[in-house]
Order: sequence, then structure tokens, then C-alpha cells
Amino acid sequence: MVTTVMRENELKIKITLPQATEVKKLEKKSLVSYIYVGEPRPMYAAKFGSEPRIQLNDAISDLVDIRDFIASEREARDEAEVPFMTASLKVDENTKMGIVSDIKQSLRDAQALKINYSTRKGTKK
Repeated sequence: MVTTVMRENELKIKITLPQATEVKKLEKKSLVSYIYVGEPRPMYAAKFGSEPRIQLNDAISDLVDIRDFIASEREARDEAEVPFMTASLKVDENTKMGIVSDIKQSLRDAQALKINYSTRKGTKK
């Protein structure tokens, strides 16, 4: 028997998640909207450069697109589920904090106040 998981979005950026010793799984993943941040993959580097970029769904985007992204994610959900929605940041471990701070401010402006940072499980030192 063979099983597979279908990825919803094609990642156009490289992401190596940072390690964390204390992790907690999200309970209802259907209410999570993912924002990916990292350097474009080599096949996209000619078009997007080598600086860290934001990916929303399947598209490389800018900070100004985050508000519309959150609005469209809310419209796709039942009204009762909207207060439980979470924005999950999947940020490459080598990305500078400045872009993360800018994304968090854009999420605040869009009234998306539940934020999660995706990590991979590390070992305690």
C-alpha cells in the first residue's frame, strides 16, 4: 500500500524551518492560512532575485498583498470559523527578522491577530 500527501501550494521559495524545543501542534489545520518567507528556489531566482520573498498560496507576493490575502481567506470560511483562524508563518531560518516584523504589522492592520510560527522539533541542549 502506498500513501501520499497532496501539497496545496507549490513552494517557489526555499524553507528550512528553525528548530524549537517546545512545540505544539495546531488542532484545526483547516483554519490555518500559511505565509511562506524565504529565498526563491533556483528556477525562480532569475525572475525574483535572491533576497527573501513572501509567498501567499502559489504566488510570490508583496507586503501590500497580505491584507487582501487575509480578506480572501476569511471569505472562504464560514462566519462562525473566522474568529478561530490562524496565520502561520513558515519562515526560513536564515531570513532576517525585519521582513517578519513587517509581515506581523501587515497582519495587525488586517486584524489577523492569531499568529503561529512553524518550526521543526529540535533537541534540548
